[in-house]
Amino acid sequence: MMQFLTRVLVRTNSLLEALYTTFKMRDLRVMASDPQEKLPESRRRARGFRLLPRTRTRGTRFFAYPSSMSITRDTRHKRRHTGGKRKAYRLKRKFELGRQPAATKIGEKRVHLVRVRGGNLKHRALRLDSGNFSWGSEAITRKSRILNVVYNASNNELVRTNTLVKNCIIQIDATPFKAWYEQHYGIALGKKKAQPKKAAAAAPKKEGEAAAAAEAPAAPKTISHAQAARAKTRTLDNHIDEQFQAGRLYVCVSSRPGQSGRCDGYVLEGKELEFYLKKLAKKKSNK
Repeated sequence: MMQFLTRVLVRTNSLLEALYTTFKMRDLRVMASDPQEKLPESRRRARGFRLLPRTRTRGTRFFAYPSSMSITRDTRHKRRHTGGKRKAYRLKRKFELGRQPAATKIGEKRVHLVRVRGGNLKHRALRLDSGNFSWGSEAITRKSRILNVVYNASNNELVRTNTLVKNCIIQIDATPFKAWYEQHYGIALGKKKAQPKKAAAAAPKKEGEAAAAAEAPAAPKTISHAQAARAKTRTLDNHIDEQFQAGRLYVCVSSRPGQSGRCDGYVLEGKELEFYLKKLAKKKSNK
């Protein structure tokens, strides 16, 4: 009888290897032999063991082991509220994908565009040095320079590294708000209150200073009347007045720099400002 080569599919007998679906193609020589008895039904069922469904990726086409691990936003790996484990009824999905954090720092502006699900774009801010900040009680918004990060409720390491994230407390330059306040109310903030001096100790002005004061243009009467009318109803928190004297305002970041590419927020006032001042004082005393 003439012997010939043929290509047949052979499955390994080991159940452990069958769990990883090791199917191989081998070339065997067909030999004349006596008929063999078939395997029992029970053993045939054990050999037909099926795995959980798995996403078909480039890695799973050529390798039997699962694809490389990645950042995911699913909750299937979490335990139940009672403490019990959940069964893994499926593997990771592309729509549950997560990415590395932006870790936005203070510096010259640098924003990258990231293509996300649906063809949309995210603005990943890597460096930012300014933002738009609103003063709620005065209903104004000004662009100001970011100075440093002073408090973060989630992680002190983000304070040490000056990382900008949502709801962190930062300090900004108070100059734009100070200029608006003086223009709107006619009152210059940030000046220390003059202490009473003795008349004998008071030094006379020089001739040049007196001449410069005389040449300074006077404000129009209409503006001064409007400023005086506004100043009658104005109120300013003592804590904010002290911050204007230091030239720095405490601000809470309300945007997400790693998603929108911006660092915007609002000036802290009232009870919220008192809360964070206590936190900062406690942090300083613990050092």
